[in-house]
Amino acid sequence: MRHTEFWARMERALGAGYYEAWADQFVMSALGGRTARQALDAGYSPLQVWRAVHDTLGLPPSER
Repeated sequence: MRHTEFWARMERALGAGYYEAWADQFVMSALGGRTARQALDAGYSPLQVWRAVHDTLGLPPSER
């Protein structure tokens, strides 16, 4: 998964007005206590971060 696909999925899941704020503020234990943006900046792959977001939000399997 590329970063552009990750951000497109984030926007679809959370909405255009909220996804960036959520990525900057919501800390996930699955990412070592990092936010999605911090995890990406730390070198986690977009797919790893998406899987953590997917699980955290309880999105349907079709969105995995």
